[in-house]
Amino acid sequence: MTNPPTSPSDATAADLPNRAAPQPAAEDGTLPAHYGVALGVVGVGLACLGLTPLWAGALWLSLAVSLLGLFLVVQTALLRLEFQEEALVVWRQAVLLRRFPYSAWKNWRLFWPGLPVVFYFREEQSPHLLPLLFDAKALRQQLDRHLSHLPAPDA
Repeated sequence: MTNPPTSPSDATAADLPNRAAPQPAAEDGTLPAHYGVALGVVGVGLACLGLTPLWAGALWLSLAVSLLGLFLVVQTALLRLEFQEEALVVWRQAVLLRRFPYSAWKNWRLFWPGLPVVFYFREEQSPHLLPLLFDAKALRQQLDRHLSHLPAPDA
């Protein structure tokens, strides 16, 4: 009889969906949520209302952008990234969504270093582009720690 895993890092993928997601803490590799990008998109959507006297379509633009921002707010509350020893793990609350083994990564980049809003990484099979819904500084530290075998991104 095998012992049950003591932490999400010790579990196999089959064990993880039924286990509680780790609490956000930079020390254990789980990135804390950051609402800056999501609330910024909501703000841009609301600012589009100012165009209403100049353009009749501004109301629809404002609605669309604001809804995207609200979607990002919800995703920020639900999603967590955990940097484990062998892979980046994406959680939605207590459910494992996906594992990205570091061995399959080709490169990564944070776009707009002064105001990072987009995280890009490429695996052997596909590229991934994510809005920054978590602390950019903690993300950069974890990427540098776990992906030191990749060439450093320029920027």
